[in-house]
Order: sequence, then C-alpha cells, then structure tokens
Amino acid sequence: MRNGDASVVLSLFGAPGQVEVERGLAEFRGGRPVRISTPGQSIVALPVDGIDARRLAAFAAFAAPALPRLVITARRARALGLDASDPLAIALAGTEDIETIEALVADADTRGPLEAGPAGAPAKAAITLAKFAQRLPALLVADADAAGPAYADPPLVSVDAESIAKFRRSVLQSLTIAGEAQVPLHGGHSTRFVVFRDAIGGNSIAVVVGKPDFSKAVPVRLHSACLTGDVFGSRRCDCGDQLKLALARLDEAGGGVILYLDQEGRGVGLVNKMRAYELQDEGLDTVDANTTLGFDDDERDYGIAARMLEMLGCTRVRLLTNNPAKLDSLAGAGIEVLGRLPLYTPINADNRRYLTAKATRAGHRLDHLVTALSETGKADS
Repeated sequence: MRNGDASVVLSLFGAPGQVEVERGLAEFRGGRPVRISTPGQSIVALPVDGIDARRLAAFAAFAAPALPRLVITARRARALGLDASDPLAIALAGTEDIETIEALVADADTRGPLEAGPAGAPAKAAITLAKFAQRLPALLVADADAAGPAYADPPLVSVDAESIAKFRRSVLQSLTIAGEAQVPLHGGHSTRFVVFRDAIGGNSIAVVVGKPDFSKAVPVRLHSACLTGDVFGSRRCDCGDQLKLALARLDEAGGGVILYLDQEGRGVGLVNKMRAYELQDEGLDTVDANTTLGFDDDERDYGIAARMLEMLGCTRVRLLTNNPAKLDSLAGAGIEVLGRLPLYTPINADNRRYLTAKATRAGHRLDHLVTALSETGKADS
C-alpha cells in the first residue's frame, strides 16, 4: 500500500470498529446472525424478533451439537419470575417452537420452571446491538467455537463487543445536516426544517420556528416522534397535543426550536410500541409494558439533541417539557438549561391512565392531572 493509502481507506470506509458495528447492525435488522467477541469468548447471536420456524431450525442446526440458549435482559428475566440484576441465558431443550419462544420474550403472563445462568459479556453486547436495531432485546445464542458457526457460509459478520459499547458516541460524531428548507405550516407558523442524518441512516429534524436569537436563551421542545399521535391524532397519548401546543408557544415567544427526534415509543421503535400497547390492553401500564418486553422504561438518550443544538449554534435553552429528566440529560451534555416551561394538554378517557403512569412512576410534572384527579375524587365522594 502506498503512503497515504491507509488514511484514504479510513476516510472512505470509516474506523474499523465502527464499520463492524454498522455491518452487524444491518445483519440484525435483516434477521441474520452475527458473531460477537470479547477477549477469550465468542458467541453467535440471532435476534428472536421476526424469527420464523425455518430460521429457528436453521439456527439449531447451525449450533449443533450444542443447544442454543435464549438471552434476555434482567428486566425481562424479572418479568418471568427470575431473580436477576444482569442479562440471563435460559437453557433450551431443543424442542421449543416459535410460539414458546415468543411467549418467553414478550408475553405478560409467562411463568414456569426455567434454568438460567449469567449471559456473559458478548451476550450483553448483543442485547445492546439488538436495541440499536430496534429489535426486541432477546436473542438466540450459541458458542462460536461449536462446529457449525466455525464453518458458516457465507462468513458471519464479526463484531468486537467493545466497539458496540462505543458505538453511540461514534453515531453522534457522524451527525451531519443533510438538507434544509422553509416549510410554512397550517396555522400560519413560519418554520425552517433542518434535517440531520447519521451514519446508520437515522433522521432527526430541527424545526426552527420564526427567527429565534441564538445569542440568547432559546425556547426549545425535545419531541420524540410519535406516528400515532402526531400524524393520526391518537387519543392514547398526549404527543400530538404537545406538538401543536409547542408550535403555538414558540410562535408567541417570537421563535424557538422543536427537535423532532427519531425516538418512537420512548426509544423502542414503532413495532415494539405496538407490542407495548397490546400489553397495556391486557392491563399493564406504559412503564410495565416496556419493562415486560425487556426494555428500560425509557430507552431514550438525548445526546443527539445536544449535538443538534450545538450544530445549530444554540447552547442556551429553556425547555418546553413536563419531564425533568430532559433537563438533566441536556445539561449533562453541555447545553446550558435555564428553566422549564410546562406543556399541559387535554386529559381524556383514553390517555388518563397513560398520563397517570407518567406522573406517578416516571417523574413527569403534570400538575393539571393531579388537579383533575383530585376534582374527580371529590365528585365521586
């Protein structure tokens, strides 16, 4: 290789660890297995989410003569009645069908005698990669030293577990402004849409309302994308109402920014949000629905919001939010947060339980809900 060729290749393809993770992420999104390694240990991991009977049988043959194990998060393990503070690997008998495995990773009422042990560092990294891919955090795994995985054709994508741990930061560093334009909105709102793109194809948008003065503290709304609420007007949440109210408030203030973040379902993705809704229909609240699926109650990371604000030249903000955690997250990422402006939206019969869970279990400041519940209690007494 000629002098300088290595730097050219690095610029073209990216850092080796980052490229490995991006390829592993593509494999997981396609429902294909990936080899994940730490010093002294390697596994082959396959997301359970989307698996069919053919792929289940193929992975079992791939892992033979050993039996695959089912790796789940500690939160999912506790939902199954297991005592866990770290991910666990459940021993499988080899006779499980798709319905049995799906019940083990997603049903609300699955119980029974299960043999499980520590999942190990590579499996923990596999869970992180599955979350990046917005798959359920549950995987079939096999030791990579088994005969089948050693002779895979085509060769497996191999990823170092440490690179997965560092991946979120590399995604933030890859963020670029891909395009922008003036977009007049219904209601007379004058806005400029600034579209950001990262190395793995994620898109988040800064909606600049009016003409904010970035030399001063700017009112800002961090708004996680909600297809059901923002686009279709779902009554199960308050997202669409908060978005409309934020636009009106920013207009009244003479300008501001809405960061429309690619974080559907508090970061679990649209498919898993629908799974959580199904669990809510069975009686769970919004927090328990997420944790029953193996996720944290809130999977969002606001590092991307801080990076977007920095790229806009906006480093001093007043947040339009009912969620104090957003203030702490932005401040921890270097944005000066000078205060919080509440966004109280209508309470209806379909979102009351959801809002109550946000207030009582997730720490959201919803004083209007407390007042409404108090008044309801007085009326019922």
